[in-house]
Amino acid sequence: MEHRLRKLLTSLIAIIAVTNLEAQQTTPKLVVCITVDQLRGDYIEYFYNTFGERGFKRLLDQGLVYNNIRFEFSDIDEASAFATLFTGSNPNINGIAGSRVYDFTAGREYPILQDNEYIGNFTKDHYSPKRLLSTTIGDELKIASKGRSDVYTIAPNPEAAILSAGRSANGAFWIDDTNGKWATTTFYKNVPWYVDRYNNGVESLSARIDQMSWTPSLSIQEYNAFPYVMEDIPFKYVFKPNTLDCYMNLKTSPFINKEVNRLAMQFIEYAGFGTRSCPDMLSITYYAGNYRGNMNREYTREIQDTYYQLDKDLEQLFDKLDAKVGLENTLIVFTGSGYYNSIEEYSEDLAVLNGEFFPHRCVALLNMYMMALYGQHSNWVTGFYDNQIFLNRKAIEDAQLDLITLQEKAADFLREFSGIQSATTEHVLRIGNTNERTSKYLTGTHLSTRGDVLIQLQPGWTINTEEPKLKTKSKSKSEEKVTKVIRNNAVQTPLIFMGSNVKPEKVYREIKATEVAPTVTHVLRIRPPNSSRALPLTEMTILR
Repeated sequence: MEHRLRKLLTSLIAIIAVTNLEAQQTTPKLVVCITVDQLRGDYIEYFYNTFGERGFKRLLDQGLVYNNIRFEFSDIDEASAFATLFTGSNPNINGIAGSRVYDFTAGREYPILQDNEYIGNFTKDHYSPKRLLSTTIGDELKIASKGRSDVYTIAPNPEAAILSAGRSANGAFWIDDTNGKWATTTFYKNVPWYVDRYNNGVESLSARIDQMSWTPSLSIQEYNAFPYVMEDIPFKYVFKPNTLDCYMNLKTSPFINKEVNRLAMQFIEYAGFGTRSCPDMLSITYYAGNYRGNMNREYTREIQDTYYQLDKDLEQLFDKLDAKVGLENTLIVFTGSGYYNSIEEYSEDLAVLNGEFFPHRCVALLNMYMMALYGQHSNWVTGFYDNQIFLNRKAIEDAQLDLITLQEKAADFLREFSGIQSATTEHVLRIGNTNERTSKYLTGTHLSTRGDVLIQLQPGWTINTEEPKLKTKSKSKSEEKVTKVIRNNAVQTPLIFMGSNVKPEKVYREIKATEVAPTVTHVLRIRPPNSSRALPLTEMTILR
């Protein structure tokens, strides 16, 4: 009797164990990647008391929360951040080092996604993901499912939409800067009927924008997170149709997140997410940066209001997913883009600036130095762009000179230049002879667009693209010079998984941005993107 009872208990334990393992191993029916451009983890903390219970707080209470993800390169922007998050690789591998590149032959800057082979749909822009050299999470999902999974992306800007989609997505949509329509490109073949209906109907942004006005959602006294706000006057912004900046301004206000939600609701309602035999994927991008007209004001009520309204938008999205698909069937992946743009203004009486670096002067002096060494028959230096010096490689080749030697000579000269803290040659990066200081140059650039010498300025130095002027006599207080400094600091960026079989937990270990993609693909039981070398996060693996 005792033997049979022991055997029965053993069988029950085995059944329970198998049942629990099967529950853990259930693949979500839908993955929703929510990336908030310029999200700041410290702001979530500062504004926490103004949030409801079902937005940010729901993520923090019900999710697996990583306190901070770290990008392994500096000068992060929208394009490089999204390419890294969705491919699991850095710019030196995935090919996307920034949103724009410079063509010295044509003398102009252009978007890195520009591709004249494809025409725009609801936009005049020509874009494709062809410069992205790696597969994305969505690409791998389409490959594994043999095309049965649906993959869509929605974002304010084309960089986020296209680079989170990859090459195989059904569609990637963003708001056009000139007409306010949800735009895409003929690279993506599928424009669902409800997107066409939305663009051409009374729900379209262009049909409603003249009635939109951004005013405080709370009383002025409730915006008390910053003790540095001086103005007592409530803010008000309107968006004038048929003006150049109309939609670009709106895309940096809380209204852009509501527009993203409006289209996301259409997809959740009509796209059949979660009804197929294979998982589907929806990538959504929100915005949490400064308002376009306030880039020179760091601490504002507007940024607090942006987070307050974003909290409500998250609540709306979660409730819709719960009702239509079920959060138990959905994996939410929530994170930010790892940077925050602002412009700071310093008057002369604030002794925080050490000097100005003039690229024009630097290029001219370097070229004179090169002519003294190698002759005056050519311009040896092509130009300066994105903290990189580009040499005239054709002239060097025609003169049958050694490029590596010229790179080293140029770097030696630049190291003696006022304001330059370090200078590293492209050859050093190419052969992998890097250290802790120079490794960010390697991971943050790609050889196809990398300059010959990469420089870093000393702290407190600013770049002045104008020609330097002679100093004049002292000015009155009202005439004092104000220096504008563009800051692109890395910021605390949380990563949160919530939903399908995710156990709530707080993890204070810093993780890498390249670990996000292989973790998501592990949960989906598919291969990681083909350039990813990181392992999935241990807290999200089945056998833990």
